Amino acid sequence: MKAGYPILMSVMLPILATHAVADDTTTDEQGMIMLDTLNVVDTAAEQLKQAQGVSVITAEDLQHRPVSNDIAELVRTMPGVNLSGSSSTGQYGNNRQIDIRGMGPENTLILIDGKPVLSRDSVKMGRSGERNTRGDSNWVPAEMIERIEVIRGPAAARYGSGAAGGVVNIITKKPEKSVVQVSGQLEVPENSDEGGNQRVNLMVSGPVSDNLSHRTYVNYNKSEADSADLNRDSTVSESADSSGNTRTAAGQEGVRNVDVNSVATYRYDAENRFELEGGFSRQGNIYAGDNAFQGVDYNDYTTSNIGSETNIMKRGTVGLTHRGEYDVGNSMSYIQLERTVNTRLSEGNVGGTEGAFNSDEFVTTSLNNLSAKTEWNLPVVVGGLHQTVTLGGEYRLETLNDNVNNQSSINVEDGTVIPGTTLDASERDPNVRADLFGLYVEDNLSVRDDLTLTGGLRFDHHGITGNNVSPSINAKWLTTDRLSFQAGVSKAFKAPNLYQLNPNYVYTTRGTGCPVDYPSLGGGCSILGNADLKNETSINKEIGVNYSIDERTNMGLTWFHNDYRNKISTDGTDPVYVSGTTQIFRWENIPEAVVSGLEGSLRLPVMAAVDFSLNGTLMLESENKSTGEALSIIPHFTLNSTLSWQVQDNWEMVFSGQHYGHTESPTQTSTGSELTTQYDRPSYSIFNVATTYNTAYDVDVSFSVKNLFDKEIRREGVSNTAGANTYNEPGRSYLIGLTKTF
Repeated sequence: MKAGYPILMSVMLPILATHAVADDTTTDEQGMIMLDTLNVVDTAAEQLKQAQGVSVITAEDLQHRPVSNDIAELVRTMPGVNLSGSSSTGQYGNNRQIDIRGMGPENTLILIDGKPVLSRDSVKMGRSGERNTRGDSNWVPAEMIERIEVIRGPAAARYGSGAAGGVVNIITKKPEKSVVQVSGQLEVPENSDEGGNQRVNLMVSGPVSDNLSHRTYVNYNKSEADSADLNRDSTVSESADSSGNTRTAAGQEGVRNVDVNSVATYRYDAENRFELEGGFSRQGNIYAGDNAFQGVDYNDYTTSNIGSETNIMKRGTVGLTHRGEYDVGNSMSYIQLERTVNTRLSEGNVGGTEGAFNSDEFVTTSLNNLSAKTEWNLPVVVGGLHQTVTLGGEYRLETLNDNVNNQSSINVEDGTVIPGTTLDASERDPNVRADLFGLYVEDNLSVRDDLTLTGGLRFDHHGITGNNVSPSINAKWLTTDRLSFQAGVSKAFKAPNLYQLNPNYVYTTRGTGCPVDYPSLGGGCSILGNADLKNETSINKEIGVNYSIDERTNMGLTWFHNDYRNKISTDGTDPVYVSGTTQIFRWENIPEAVVSGLEGSLRLPVMAAVDFSLNGTLMLESENKSTGEALSIIPHFTLNSTLSWQVQDNWEMVFSGQHYGHTESPTQTSTGSELTTQYDRPSYSIFNVATTYNTAYDVDVSFSVKNLFDKEIRREGVSNTAGANTYNEPGRSYLIGLTKTF
């Protein structure tokens, strides 16, 4: 399918519909009524956001519980959410990302204002699924966020590829009145070996004319890196580098953020509104000494770059959105181009130097993501039943240019032919692309006053992997004014990424990285991308009950179960070619993995001005059926509690605590061999206190103490050598913030 056709449809549909809308009530031959006086039922999207598996973080939450830099810090306190690496190997363990229901960060789709964010896909993927990336949750500063929607389970399937675990939708502020907001924040750690944080930003918004308004913000943030020696006393598997220095597990790297974003909103008439948006962000790390396998290696390239930028991510976006409000319903359509330029110091691709700097030269990959979408919500009555039908279409084109990570040679005998793979690395095409086209229909049906059914069907066509059909059904039953039951089941999917699909992406090991069942024959092992991969799929189910007296008093419990099929892996695969002393493997789909658990929540008033809330997650099962390993290194259970005290109308205090249960160590290395030592992480708790005061001069002053009792958690090794102890939790720190609104 040519790219221009679905894009053209996305742009033209709202324009054509503007002229097609009738002012009067209409009735078709089947008795379907479409009119503006209906008892309007929520759209499927609105209904699903009321599901048990949905949480919302408001701007007030972000103000009263300020984050250091990345909003993942607060998102992790929602039910079903943890932070983990992109694989269970523990590599790059301090680069943790949002992990929903134990499905791994790669199955968490990040959206900004409903549009996909795919910058992390520009970072190469290792054999076990690991990436050296901070993820995509840090492109918008906390002060510029209106709310964050965290969508888990069956409700997330409507968002298409990449949402098998869930969705995090970051909604930015777009005030229509004239506002100038200046914010600053300073965080100082008590331990001088840990990194602090400074942030300052400015937002200007308001009307330009009766029909035109704008919002612009600029942001600068610097998170300092931990000392390279922070984890020296906790590292359990030290070894010596080439100079005889002891290697140690690296701490958290720092990052400098620069963000500029502007949106202009033009209201053409009462029915049509257009938004033109552009943005640029730059994230440059502050290197703390980490690499894939060896910890802080005190060679010339490592020591000379500690404290410097070694990888730089630049993300630019430009987009046009149309929103329509008509007698027959409403619509939203957009087209957006996202370009990511990923520049980093050259790293080894082979053997023991993999993931370690091998040059002072920087190399660059780039990823372009063109996305377009149109969605229409149409209230109708059929057979006397009020309902809202949603019709939607999406298009996505991803293009990756990587002339760096496809240059590994393959040691094969003369005359060997591997279909799809160019054996001469110098002749490989650095470009790989894939397009994805989707259509979906949903119906939110009010069967009775106490029963709502939401059905959906989504069809996606991927240019390489083919077709996918995703049905869904969700139900909500109000047994009384206070007690409700909800249930849902859906099929979610994820298309392989461009590294997994590219037969010219070659991962090579000299021998020690060969699978345990296929030891080296002397020439090492190579793993190739595979254009014959299938889409990953997951049948997601949940059943929940909720009891609500009022806004301050409610409780709920949800059971979830995900049957994960065709997960892409290199574990347990057989070689597809043996050429001389070299064994060649490919990414393959494995049969099955299972994730299940319970989520609970409780909210109670303690006194007139004091509220208590508690949520928890219990993982019942997480297993890759081929290897027996868990899908993610996350705690067996988590508890998140908050006590909010409205001291005065302009003064609030928040006490919060997180308890993380026992976390089991992986039992195998990335090659499939049994770990001789397995280090579990014991349970631990972290408590915080924060206060916010609004002065008479529209100045908000906040002060926080994070990790009040200074419970320091240290990383104990690199990759599987650390077991489950693959990351740091910073110790006590003090944070002060000021916001002035004009």
